[in-house]
Amino acid sequence: MNFKRNAFLLVILLCPFFSIGQSPLALPQIENYSYNDYKGGIQNWDVAQDKNGILYFGNNDGLLTFNGSFWNLHHLPNFTVVRSVEIDAQNRIFIGGQDEIGYFFPNKQGLLTYHSLMHLIPENERKFADVWNVEVFGEEVFFRSINKLLHYKDDRIIIYQPKLQWAYLGKANNNIYAQGSYGGLLVYEQGSWKPVNGSNALHQTTVTSILPFGKDSLLISTLKNGLFLMHQQKITPFKTTQDQTFFNDRIYCATQVNKDWYALGTTSAGILIINKTGQLVQRYSFEEGLQKNNIRGMLIDHNRSLWVALDDGIDQLSINSAIKTIFPDKNKQATGYAVNLFKDRLYIGTSNGLYASPVVAGEMDISFYNKAFTEVRNAKGQVWSLEEINGQLLMGHEDGNFVVSGNEAERISSSGTWLFRPGSRVYPITDVLAGTYFGLQHLRFQQGKFVDQGALYGFNDSFRFLDYDAAEHTAWASHPNRGIYKLQIAADFNKIEKTTIYGKQHGLPSNLHNYLFHIKNRRVVATEKGIYEFDVKTNSFKPSALFKNILEDVPLQYLKEDRDGKVWFVSNKRVGVLAPLKTTEAKYSLSYLSELNEKVVGGFESIYVYNEENVFFGGSKGIFHLNYKKYKASQSTPTVLLGQVKSLGETDSVIFGGYFLQDGKVVKSQDKNSVVKLPYDQNSMHFEYSSTLYDQKSNVQYSYQLEGFDPAWSQWTAKSEKDYTNLPAGKYTFKVRSRNNLGNESAVVAYEFRIAPAWYRSMVAYVIYFLIGALTIYLVLRWQKLKHLKEQEHLSYLHQLEVDRNEKEITNLQNEKLEADMDFKNRELATMTMNLVQRGEVLTRIKEVISTLVKKHDVADSSQSFRHLLRLIRDVEKGDDNKTQFNMHFNNVNEEFFNTLKDLFPEITPNELKLCAYLKLNLSTKEIAQMMNITIKAVEVARYRLRKKLNIRPDINLYDFLMQVSRGLVLKE
Repeated sequence: MNFKRNAFLLVILLCPFFSIGQSPLALPQIENYSYNDYKGGIQNWDVAQDKNGILYFGNNDGLLTFNGSFWNLHHLPNFTVVRSVEIDAQNRIFIGGQDEIGYFFPNKQGLLTYHSLMHLIPENERKFADVWNVEVFGEEVFFRSINKLLHYKDDRIIIYQPKLQWAYLGKANNNIYAQGSYGGLLVYEQGSWKPVNGSNALHQTTVTSILPFGKDSLLISTLKNGLFLMHQQKITPFKTTQDQTFFNDRIYCATQVNKDWYALGTTSAGILIINKTGQLVQRYSFEEGLQKNNIRGMLIDHNRSLWVALDDGIDQLSINSAIKTIFPDKNKQATGYAVNLFKDRLYIGTSNGLYASPVVAGEMDISFYNKAFTEVRNAKGQVWSLEEINGQLLMGHEDGNFVVSGNEAERISSSGTWLFRPGSRVYPITDVLAGTYFGLQHLRFQQGKFVDQGALYGFNDSFRFLDYDAAEHTAWASHPNRGIYKLQIAADFNKIEKTTIYGKQHGLPSNLHNYLFHIKNRRVVATEKGIYEFDVKTNSFKPSALFKNILEDVPLQYLKEDRDGKVWFVSNKRVGVLAPLKTTEAKYSLSYLSELNEKVVGGFESIYVYNEENVFFGGSKGIFHLNYKKYKASQSTPTVLLGQVKSLGETDSVIFGGYFLQDGKVVKSQDKNSVVKLPYDQNSMHFEYSSTLYDQKSNVQYSYQLEGFDPAWSQWTAKSEKDYTNLPAGKYTFKVRSRNNLGNESAVVAYEFRIAPAWYRSMVAYVIYFLIGALTIYLVLRWQKLKHLKEQEHLSYLHQLEVDRNEKEITNLQNEKLEADMDFKNRELATMTMNLVQRGEVLTRIKEVISTLVKKHDVADSSQSFRHLLRLIRDVEKGDDNKTQFNMHFNNVNEEFFNTLKDLFPEITPNELKLCAYLKLNLSTKEIAQMMNITIKAVEVARYRLRKKLNIRPDINLYDFLMQVSRGLVLKE
């Protein structure tokens, strides 16, 4: 008896430990963010969310913000840790740090700016170490450190001192509660703290949270003593299945998940979610994917995801997500190939065997079960398919085909099997064809079980895709690398009588990558270019008219039709669904499950649809569970936030920090009076944008347009930032929107800005240009006028030159004429002179001859004849007619020359003038002597005297000098 009692007690004691190991059947997506992602301190202490959906984390290095795409870290003035965060209705982010309290609020540029409240605290009260809690209560804010409770109201701070220390501060049901060290609760009422009746039950324990538990009840968590309920001034322990865990691992924080669930964060056991009956609903720890089991803070965001501030990192648990992951094996490494919910058991076929977990088939969503999986005996190895036929579960396995019953598999045959196809549509089904590694195999159902009838002879290729037409005894099969087979089967299923292969020459896009399925009572082929059907009349394949407009040219590898007529498909590891429509002309609506992109098994895709709440997909690691009904209902309207806007240059400058302000309040659109104007050298811009649908990040796409630059909206893309460079001056509006995978679009967020023109295109520059232009025009006109005047002067000058030239030419002509006359007269004078000289010479010679004759013949001078002859000669020599005429002509010709000589040399005598004239005629001394009727000696003397009078140097030729005088080249001294 004592043994039985001890055994019973041992079981009771061990139950909590067994319950700790129970995890949900399906785990939500868990997103891990390490300090390498958010670039802050390792430890995080608290988390809050503002009305725009932006998250704020108290971090060892300051305040962390996250908008879905970008992390930002804001330091405190003393660069200390932020322990607590809370946001009021004005979107002021109040924080508690080490010896620091205050709030962050955006400035005019939308950049978060810190406003310290320390100046409101008396200087001797400013040492209070860490502020562990911040609570906003209307317009009032409370800050808790261990040795002070600070109350911020009406821009004043009131300080409440504890008896020993303050252990807790929190808000619930519109009341602010506090706890002194190891004492009862206090409630803030009408400006003072009043004890809560019945709270002595909490003596010697530390409260960590107070949460609503109904209209007039509160759920209280304690650090070491588990949970309590407070109802009508009475506090009683709240027993749960996890009490032992709470006692051992401590409850550090807690939050309400929904009206029935509560999440409790522990110091070493992760997160435990319980319901109002105290039953464990879900448990998340390092084993389930958390980075740490030490939980510091938790928050349920606007989309019902759970955010966790950890001792090392930040985690997001999409506990409200419609898509979760099932890991049947403990190592979470097995690839999922097949699923079947059969007789209250969920069977999952994986790469290392078959696993089963008990479930209730009628449950709406079986993912919340926390029953453990167990391996099915005799099923170790690759499990390819699970199909229910005649109320029995058949398993295609690499080691053969099996019948699964309960937790054990019984082999039918040892031929590696891909799948099963019934030989008729009438139940019970007598004959079943199995597609195996080496052809077709015949199974017969007799006496309540399946019996191997052997392989069908005639063809031994591998058949992974198979459909059977009982009316024609024809099996259709496909091989991804060879084409489509049509196999004529004997009536007794013992052989293949005829084989026909269809390929590209029969209408298929290619001989490769063709996959055979039975959809909508049609035999269809998923190809590289959509869905094809077989046309009996033409004995060929053609594009399916049913799916032509929606899946045309889409490469497909897998198709599955469910009971509701939806067609699930896989296209290059992207999962989509065609839902039938009744109210529009389109036959189907198309949507993709972006959360499963690249997660399904390429080449071995599988989809199992039990009902709308339970859809299963084979994954590279485990099985994915989809509550499609919830998925459709929970697709929130997409949101979009404009994050930082930077002007790019030598140094980047943030011109907008992500918060729109109007009249000192945070709003959702830009105030038109706050449009920033940038200088032209900052005409390269960087825009960041995001969506706060954190659990749907993979579904969100963005489209943008820079109005004033882009002619149209951009294509949809997952990229959450955009750069523009070298924008011209002008007015711009950057607009961005988002959409989810169901095609729902967000409202457009716009940011207007202006880029000033370059200095050379500014208004001042244009005024300067105008003045310069006016001055230029004036100068040009003046220059033209001056040029015109100069041209007139030049023309006048040219005219005068022309006149002068003409006059000069006339003068020259006159001079030439005069010179010609002078030359003529000079020649005439020279001729006359020569004649006179010659005549004088002749007469002289005649005289000499007569004188000689007289001497030789002794002719007396008195002889009548000779005397007469001599007298005639003398008369000729003394004759004045020719001489007088010569002198007149000589004087006329040389009159100007004589006047010039007289002007230059007034003392010159007439004979000297005559000598100069003869010299100018270049006569010889002898000729001059004859012309002047003097001796040669006398001429030479006269020449000498003339040189002295004319002051001519010995080296100057007298003739050259007189010629220069004649030309006017000798000036008067």
